[in-house]
Amino acid sequence: MISTENVIKIHEILIEKFGGAKGLRDLSLLESALLRPYQTFGGLELHDSEFQKAAAIIESLLINHPFIDGNKRIGFVVMRLVLLESGWELNVTQDEKYQFVIGIASGEMKFNEIFNWIKSNTIRISND
Repeated sequence: MISTENVIKIHEILIEKFGGAKGLRDLSLLESALLRPYQTFGGLELHDSEFQKAAAIIESLLINHPFIDGNKRIGFVVMRLVLLESGWELNVTQDEKYQFVIGIASGEMKFNEIFNWIKSNTIRISND
C-alpha cells in the first residue's frame, strides 16, 4: 500500500513538472481514497484482485478530489503504481488513457466499468 506521505510527494512532483496549483484540499479524503482498496468485511478483502484495487483507488482519488489541482494525474499515477507493484502494466495509447481518466472524472465510468477496462488493458510484466 502506498503511503499518504508518498502520494503527497508524488503529487508535488507532478505539479512541478506539469503545472497547476499546489496543495492538499482535504487530508481525510486522501486517506479515505488510499484505504478503500484495502478494506475488509468479516476478515475478507472487499477488493481481492490487483485490478479491483487499482479501480478502487483511481475512482476514489478522482471522486474524493483531495488535492486543489491535479487529481486526475495523481489518480492515474497511483493506480498505475498499484498495478506495477503486482507485476502488471497498461497496454494502451495516450489517447485511451486520457479518455479513461476523463470517463471516470465525468462520472460516466463507475467501478465495474473501470475494473473491466483495467483488466482488459493490462499485460503481465513479471511473475511476482
